[in-house]
Amino acid sequence: MKQWKLWLQPLAVFAVMVLFFMLFYYKDNKYYTPPPYGKSGIISLSGEDLEQSNPIFLIDGWLLTDGRVTDKPTYIGEFSNLQRRDLLVSPHGQARYQLTLRYDGADQIVSVDFPQLYSEYTILLDGIQLSRGTGSGRITFPLTAGDHILVVETSSKLGYYSGMYFPPALGTTATLFQVRNVQSFSYALAFLVPLALAVFTLFLWRTDGELSHWFMVLCCSYALYMARYFVFLISYSISLPITQYWFLIQSLAMYCLCFCVVQLTILASESAGSKAWRWMKVVFLAFPTILIALSLLIPVFSWIVCIHGMLTDFYYVITFCAAAFFSVHGVTVQRWESRYTLVGCSVFGVGLLTNLLFSNRFEPIRFFWQFEWCGLLLVLLFGAMMVSRSRRILQENNMLTNHLEEQVKKRTEEVTQLLEERKAFFSDMAHDLKAPVFATQSFIEAIRRSGIGIDPELQRYLDQAESKQWEMARRLQGLSTINALDRIEEKRVRVSIQELLSEVYAIHHAEAEVQSVYLTINPPEQDAFLMAQPEKLNILFENLIYNALKATPQNGSISVSAWTENNQIILTVEDTGCGIPKEELPLVFRRFYVGAKNKGTGTGLGLYIVHGIVTELGGTIHVSSTVGTGTKFIMEFPQSICAVHSE
Repeated sequence: MKQWKLWLQPLAVFAVMVLFFMLFYYKDNKYYTPPPYGKSGIISLSGEDLEQSNPIFLIDGWLLTDGRVTDKPTYIGEFSNLQRRDLLVSPHGQARYQLTLRYDGADQIVSVDFPQLYSEYTILLDGIQLSRGTGSGRITFPLTAGDHILVVETSSKLGYYSGMYFPPALGTTATLFQVRNVQSFSYALAFLVPLALAVFTLFLWRTDGELSHWFMVLCCSYALYMARYFVFLISYSISLPITQYWFLIQSLAMYCLCFCVVQLTILASESAGSKAWRWMKVVFLAFPTILIALSLLIPVFSWIVCIHGMLTDFYYVITFCAAAFFSVHGVTVQRWESRYTLVGCSVFGVGLLTNLLFSNRFEPIRFFWQFEWCGLLLVLLFGAMMVSRSRRILQENNMLTNHLEEQVKKRTEEVTQLLEERKAFFSDMAHDLKAPVFATQSFIEAIRRSGIGIDPELQRYLDQAESKQWEMARRLQGLSTINALDRIEEKRVRVSIQELLSEVYAIHHAEAEVQSVYLTINPPEQDAFLMAQPEKLNILFENLIYNALKATPQNGSISVSAWTENNQIILTVEDTGCGIPKEELPLVFRRFYVGAKNKGTGTGLGLYIVHGIVTELGGTIHVSSTVGTGTKFIMEFPQSICAVHSE
């Protein structure tokens, strides 16, 4: 993206946000509603006033009485606590707010909502107590013509809010219900959407490292901050002890949100390891601790209220400056996430500016405060960044996958070609070596037959040469066997185990009879099927039965059995031969391994080939043997490559 377009986006967002907040300032502001207005302790009301779409906000005309003043005219929101900018006076204590409702209309039922009273309160009308508690209050009463004295008594001991700071709303039950429904729906969305994004992040973006973790913390912090509305809403009906301490939770949530904004900006600009951030991180972690400690010390030192307010504003300012600094750094290093972080700085900056300029002059009727709007937009903005990041990663993964598939295909073709060349090379080598090997054997036999000049030393040399020559011939025979096995390229077919054992018997029973060995087969009661190459299965049983015939004496027996168990096919070949020594059992499937009894006769490849065929079919093979008793080979094939036939 061109640089001027990158800077144009945050400027455009800044302008749109300013217009957006100006619209809400005039359309959704308790301090910008039409009359009636209170004055000198009295607010005059008519029946037409109660028929407006908005409630009547009791802002002006209250008379305040506390330990220093009596019936002092004030408006709600003028001071956040009872200190009233006098740093030598405690911000806490007892206060009494009085307003006379002078009504000249028809009798009707009205309600008054008292939002977010961070104090213990008692509400009286005409000297009668209608509500008492902590948090938020609500009263409902019949409004008749004449004067009615509304009194709110508060008592506070902690926190930086005290007295009545948020203007009450008076109206018919239907009017207040409508306003409350819109506000509840808005806050519910603002509470649930970040939580949904946090859950989404937990399950789908959790592999995205620190960026996803901090985004999830950002969502949870904002959701916790917005939960204040429901905490005070619930306090209408039940008294919650937590409401008077909620300012601490709310502050922590806001501080954490600010830290997450900076942390996400830093991670997006790849500045997490910078020296500047290591120093700034100490400040960002220390400030919330100091601010919370100062909040708890306000009842002890009255002047801390002012210090706390200034440090809180300073914390927001340095948050904006840090986010802006690292966003600009992201632009310089050409990070694509910088378009999101720059816009995020614009949103945060507008929220900070409006929070400072409209302090005590704005309170929403139906929707959010400026900082709450900015928090929601930041959550959605960083959520969009996470979605965009995930899409980019997915596209890169797809490109890598396609590239990997091409590389795998290319390498597979190269390996296939190499294997074919290897097969051809070994086949040619085995063929070409047969002639000189057998010629060497002929020369040795000729020298022995001539007997000319053969002394004991020459005889020993001839014996050694003949032994090596037979070893070479045995290896060539094994090499030819492996090459023949590699040339089997037929497709796997569904092989019946009953038919396979019948064929094994037909092929080998004559040879067994010649050696006076009893060959028996025990097919499964219910036929089973194996996906395999028939020729390789014949080679498998040929090697096993050939070894069994060599090891079994006359009148011995060889049995071939099969059955199904737990969706597996089990095949066994068992003989009553000489057996295999215990120390040789782990070695019998090794290539070119020949037992002590088969030196000079075996190739050492029969059982190696058997093991290879079984493994190729996805099965396992193991052997058990006792010297002098016999040997048993057991093969198991899993369900994935075999199917049991049921009639």
